[in-house]
Amino acid sequence: MLIIVALAALAASCLTFFSGFGLGTILMPVFLFFCPVDTAIALTALVHFLNNTLKLVLLWKKAKWGIVLTFGLPAFFTAFLGAKLLFALQSVRPLHVYELFGRQMSVMPLKLAVAGLIVFFVVVETLPLFKHVRFSAGLLPLGGALSGFFGGLSGHQGALRSMFLLKCGLSKENYIATGVIIACLVDFSRIFVYGGYLIRSQYQDYRLMMAVAVVSAFAGVFLGRRLLTKITMKTVQIIVSVMLVAIACLLAAGII
Repeated sequence: MLIIVALAALAASCLTFFSGFGLGTILMPVFLFFCPVDTAIALTALVHFLNNTLKLVLLWKKAKWGIVLTFGLPAFFTAFLGAKLLFALQSVRPLHVYELFGRQMSVMPLKLAVAGLIVFFVVVETLPLFKHVRFSAGLLPLGGALSGFFGGLSGHQGALRSMFLLKCGLSKENYIATGVIIACLVDFSRIFVYGGYLIRSQYQDYRLMMAVAVVSAFAGVFLGRRLLTKITMKTVQIIVSVMLVAIACLLAAGII
């Protein structure tokens, strides 16, 4: 289990260093194999926040603070709302219960919502049609609100954030640094909600797994600075997309 988590965190952190998104998208389904969906989202948020904090230390001087305020502040507040909704959905009754291979499966609204969001963001991140979608800079506050809300609800914030920030005419360095600071704001907001849940849950059962993921993600940051510019992302994106769609289907069916 720990080896799988370590390799996933290392690869995800390395491969997504320059893209500005993807760590949570890749890491959360791995956590889902080993812990409940809400705990998986919370653990992913902690790893994501600590990983982005390291990148913040390395890159903060390149950030465009006007965009951070315009986009990041709405994201900060709506991330809190999204995280609250995540745990409100947890108490809802199953939509459907059935048996499969002698086991009782429950189709939960929370899992169904997360599955839908995973599929949506896979489509946004991979299809050529959506690669050309851009938004006016005047819509940055709306983009921040949407990105933060979905970041709080499912942990997926990067795809929307990237589509908005790419319209701002930023250099590669400015884009990465600005995105990292905004991601930290979203992570910090949702951790207020997730943290309370983790304290009340069986979080201690997953502390070692999270520590392994954090250390591996840190290693991926430093490795990514050296290697990522030489690696093509197209094949990696296809593989990850197939994996995420499979996870989404299993979640929606209540199998995991």
